[in-house]
Amino acid sequence: MREDNYTFQWSDLGDIELGRPELGNTTYVSIYRMLQFSVRSAIALEYGGKAAQKIFYNAGLMAGMEFCINNLDTNLDACQFFIHLADKLKEFNIGLLEVEKTDLGNLHFIVTVSEDLDCSGLPDSKETVCGFDEGFISGILREYMGIDFLVKEIDCWSNGNKLCRFEIKKK
Repeated sequence: MREDNYTFQWSDLGDIELGRPELGNTTYVSIYRMLQFSVRSAIALEYGGKAAQKIFYNAGLMAGMEFCINNLDTNLDACQFFIHLADKLKEFNIGLLEVEKTDLGNLHFIVTVSEDLDCSGLPDSKETVCGFDEGFISGILREYMGIDFLVKEIDCWSNGNKLCRFEIKKK
């Protein structure tokens, strides 16, 4: 067991080529979702749904920061960075990112993610469920721009849309 003040780092993912020489770096989306939704459920049962949402957002925030540090070129201008980010999200099979609105002066953006790893294909529950994604996007942009962002999912596959839409604002 790790110490209580453990903070996730990209290196914690290990050497997948060494550890999985035959199975490699892939798995089924259903297995990823099984882990995610069972952990979320366990947290919600223990601490409540709002706490689970906050924990998943914060986990996404840490993951987004580490993803940015280890996979993205932060020396690009904002336009090029979003293109690069979209390419990386597709490369990692996380989803297909498109930027709908860019207001660099106010640091306000609207982005969509289709074929989202977390929710595409889920039944309509009338709720947004991508709290981890909210934090993930926030963490990427925090690491890229050096400022905090509030990311809120405003449309989700699970609330009747066929993609996820996120509003991003400077905190």
